[in-house]
Amino acid sequence: MANKQIEKKKNLKTVFYPIVIILLAVLAVILIIFMTQNSKAELQAHLPEESGNVDPMATPYLVDEKQYSSAPPMLIDTTRKYSATFTLAKGGTFTVELYADKAPVTVNSFVFLARQGFYDGTTFHRVLEDFMAQGGDPTGTGMGHPGYKFEYEDSGFTFDKEGVLAMANSGPQTATNGSQFFITFGPTEFLDGGYTIFGQVTDGMNVVNNITRRDPETRPDFDGDMVESVVITEE
Repeated sequence: MANKQIEKKKNLKTVFYPIVIILLAVLAVILIIFMTQNSKAELQAHLPEESGNVDPMATPYLVDEKQYSSAPPMLIDTTRKYSATFTLAKGGTFTVELYADKAPVTVNSFVFLARQGFYDGTTFHRVLEDFMAQGGDPTGTGMGHPGYKFEYEDSGFTFDKEGVLAMANSGPQTATNGSQFFITFGPTEFLDGGYTIFGQVTDGMNVVNNITRRDPETRPDFDGDMVESVVITEE
């Protein structure tokens, strides 16, 4: 009788332990999925964007900013290579290859504005850890623009690495591209298809990574790192 009870207990343990292990494994998988989705949702809540029209009464200094009544005509040669070298006021430079052949309208606008000195003195007003650095706003508020907007371009590239240069917008795949852009700190595939990618950092990614973090909601007293100049090279 005693032997049967011992044998029964052994059988129960043999069944019980694997079940416990399986349940723990399932719980671990669920926890990992939850944490991943939560992290993704947090990033998506801070997507790069232009915040619509500017109220000139709220920001009267816009009167003196450069504004253009329409997008520039095609001024670049899409068979040639273009790059942009950013110099930060605090020190440091980085260079971005521009995809003139893949996103001609976007590159044309960016080159035009850079050559006009539009970006000189602007700041990286929105810089989020493990996500991206956003700049190109003459007002530093997330609401600025050059006076014109243009449509999304599908350049065929994806957000699969650090240093991807893309346009911020106020509505994916619509005519809401202006002057604001962002550079990624790492892969952000969930942005694919929603933002025009028009360049890639080729030198000075360490400088990009050291751009001072600034969430406008938590650091309103800090304007962000200033861009001293953006110089276009054509080859």
